[in-house]
Amino acid sequence: MATINKNFEKLAGGYLFPEIARRTELWQKDNPEAKILRLGIGNTTEALPEAVCNAMRAKIDALSDRATYTGYGDEQGDTYLREALMHYYRRYGVSLEATEFFVSDGAKSDAANIQDIFGKHNVIAVQDPAYPVYVDSNVVGGRTGLFDKQKLCYDGFVYLKSCEENGFVPSPPEGKVDLIYLCSPNNPTGAVFTHGQLKAFVDYALEHKSVIIFDSAYSEYITEEGYPHSIYEIEGAKGCAIEINSFSKFSGFTGVRLGWTIVPKALECEDAKAGVLNALWNRRQCTFFNGASNIAQAGGFAALSGEGYEQSRALVDYYMENARIIREGLTRVGLTVYGGVNSPYIWAKTPNGMPSWEFFDLLLDSCHVVVTPGAGFGPAGEHFVRVSSYGHRENVVKAIASIEENLRYE
Repeated sequence: MATINKNFEKLAGGYLFPEIARRTELWQKDNPEAKILRLGIGNTTEALPEAVCNAMRAKIDALSDRATYTGYGDEQGDTYLREALMHYYRRYGVSLEATEFFVSDGAKSDAANIQDIFGKHNVIAVQDPAYPVYVDSNVVGGRTGLFDKQKLCYDGFVYLKSCEENGFVPSPPEGKVDLIYLCSPNNPTGAVFTHGQLKAFVDYALEHKSVIIFDSAYSEYITEEGYPHSIYEIEGAKGCAIEINSFSKFSGFTGVRLGWTIVPKALECEDAKAGVLNALWNRRQCTFFNGASNIAQAGGFAALSGEGYEQSRALVDYYMENARIIREGLTRVGLTVYGGVNSPYIWAKTPNGMPSWEFFDLLLDSCHVVVTPGAGFGPAGEHFVRVSSYGHRENVVKAIASIEENLRYE
């Protein structure tokens, strides 16, 4: 008799972003003449860098000729791209081997799939608020109890509260945990770990034989000096951390799909010596994955240096200018805002303690603007909304103008 994975039934409601889309669609049906201005989901909007497109076109041309056609590549990623990533990290003073990189179809899938190489009974700590895939994938993996609707959290998880009082950067857990999910620059708050703050987690993980899963997908958005772009800038991190990154927000690959995960050979955990976790992830990828698109990998290679890198940086600058416009506009209407300096996201506090979904409805009704309710990112996200800078400049300007025209909080 076939049965379902009942852990899916533990998930609290629908996944955050489809739920936003559902509510927005219902509102649009009731207001068919209104033009919705979207500052919600972090989906890039601008054209791919020209150098990246040229590289992918050249790869397509090669695939169209029998003499230069290639089929399956390496499950771990094509060697030339892994070596390019190795050189990319050297700009941050980080030395890694090409065989420690695993190219994939994106950071989101890796953040979920990485749990495959760890035991079901690991205790999970997650930065709160957090990108939903960290939590939901572990719920489905059977590592939690039920969802507590009063506390807005899952039994069995350790939530590392990130709030105004600690600058949205949590401290290491007080008790022992096994896996720790961190994201810097953080999605959704926009906060960035300093070297010292990140070292505290590395020291904790080394002491407890824990593993940090570090999402650095927004590292190219760090504009201020003195912040680490990679966890491996911290001494000892290769022994306790896995890093996940992506071309999605740096080079506009949200639809192209390309990312990478680093599993250092020095990485250890409680029952695995150096080299074991690297080998396990390699086995997992070889068993369940046939490698990322060779066309996408050609584009990724072009994005890492020369014109491709400069054009990708120009994309980042475009979205960061959007972030400035949003941050300053929301400040003018009297909202308290964070982020938007080293991150494409602005974390705005709802007025007068309003619940985040209620403020979502207010912005949609009054301003025709869609944002992301903070409650969807975890219990510490309540009373905040995430505003995304991913959008055409003209639409961002219109959205902020609409908010300034229709809302005012002293």
